[in-house]
Amino acid sequence: MSVIFLPVLWALGGVLQPAMNLAVWQALCQEPQVFGALRHTLISALGSTVLALLLAISSVIALYPSRIWQWLTRRLAVLLAFPHAAFAVGLSFLIAPTGFIARLLAPLLEWTNPPLWLTPQDPYALSLMLALALKESWFLLWVLAAALQQQHILRALHVAQSLGYGRLQIWLQVLLPQVLPRLAGALAAVLAYSVSVVDMAVILAPSTPPPLAVLGWQWLHDNDPHYYALGSAVSVLLMLIMVGISLMGWLGYKLLVLLNQTPSGQRWRTFPLPFKATGIVSLVVLSGWLALLLLALWSVAEQWFFPDLLPQRWTLKAWWQFDGSLLGNTLLLGAASSVIAVIVTLIWLEAFPQLSSEWWYGALCLPAVPLVVAQYTVVIRFGLESTYVALVWSHLWWVLPYVLLVLAGAYRSFDTRFEIAARALGYARWQVFWRVKLPMLGRPISAAVAVGFAVSVAQYLPTVMLGAGRITTMTTEAVALSAGGNRRTLAVYALGQALLPWLVFMLMSSLAFWQARNRRGLK
Repeated sequence: MSVIFLPVLWALGGVLQPAMNLAVWQALCQEPQVFGALRHTLISALGSTVLALLLAISSVIALYPSRIWQWLTRRLAVLLAFPHAAFAVGLSFLIAPTGFIARLLAPLLEWTNPPLWLTPQDPYALSLMLALALKESWFLLWVLAAALQQQHILRALHVAQSLGYGRLQIWLQVLLPQVLPRLAGALAAVLAYSVSVVDMAVILAPSTPPPLAVLGWQWLHDNDPHYYALGSAVSVLLMLIMVGISLMGWLGYKLLVLLNQTPSGQRWRTFPLPFKATGIVSLVVLSGWLALLLLALWSVAEQWFFPDLLPQRWTLKAWWQFDGSLLGNTLLLGAASSVIAVIVTLIWLEAFPQLSSEWWYGALCLPAVPLVVAQYTVVIRFGLESTYVALVWSHLWWVLPYVLLVLAGAYRSFDTRFEIAARALGYARWQVFWRVKLPMLGRPISAAVAVGFAVSVAQYLPTVMLGAGRITTMTTEAVALSAGGNRRTLAVYALGQALLPWLVFMLMSSLAFWQARNRRGLK
């Protein structure tokens, strides 16, 4: 753990040190791009976080604990495996002036030419906000699904229903005050990603000026000390934005608790919910499948002119030009970082079984831009730039917390009576761990490997920075092609980036099933 985190935290001080000069902040305020970039960041980060929370909460209010909710939770892992950059590319194919939505509307509105709307890269970063909200709502739903597995939540729902309260009133007055505190860490992680996102911003956000994270990333790459100092100041500003928005959210929650402190007990008049379960599932879930479908169509389209709904001619030419080295690099980095993360996590949980895992959200709550520059500083000092070792080490900063959050609940809910019985039969502690715990935790370990692989595949900033152009992956190639490359080639790499985590999820599920084939209690 110390090897992964402490060197980066030490180097982070050096990255942020130029921002301690007042003259740097004065120069930053005089930069013509800063205030436009700040506007884009605030709209996309604050808007996407609030919208993601509303989508997740609305889905839970409408669906829990119905069969549709059970169906949705079983498919959240598939949605979580969709990398951010690949989803951004697919969504751009959906909402662009020549995208699928415009093609659907063309016969109704008699369009023969693409409409003039500015999506993606609209001047207010609304496309980026929408993409982040949809993508992060899946993560919040995953966290909510874990929180709602506790029996007292379902009992509280049934008791309130038996007392005559409506569904909306039950959630607002009874269940949300219990659930929202469990979302604090996840919301902070969502906000941190939205504030500092670069890959999705390059694809969907305006470029004149770009959001603050992209602007700071460009300046931190500059060899001019003046612009490097401005990039350092932007990194501090990103942290201040996150702290400010988090404080606003905390005050809003405290206000909600205060207003709900002494409920009157009066039943609200029952109204039909302003949304339907099918509509929510369509917005939250089908957006991902539509993005995937469009990536698949564009990857085999030879001619696809507006306003035709499907390509006129099909070809596999873009697939024959696929660079296999990118696939190899992606597989190697994903497999190495996920396996190492699982091993480290198992050792950590075995050594500190009672230590809370919530504080691991802290590693996800720091903006990525200064962290990656700090990682690069450490790698340069040890002469490991452009090596696989450096890239795997850099990915572990993000992979390890997610793996720990997946494994911690299952590991700590392990029935200790099995361990006591094994020790009473003479097994040593390492034998109990190897022969009893690991087989019984096969499914959560497999899920943790798959989640860690998906997180590694999605890493853009550490790969492009520490790889220095010598080690590239499908993610870095997809983002590079989004700046103006061939749509077919872009679709091939984005689709490959999306399919890899799903294939790993299927493989790990199959391995877990095979491992439990002769163990009835583990099926």
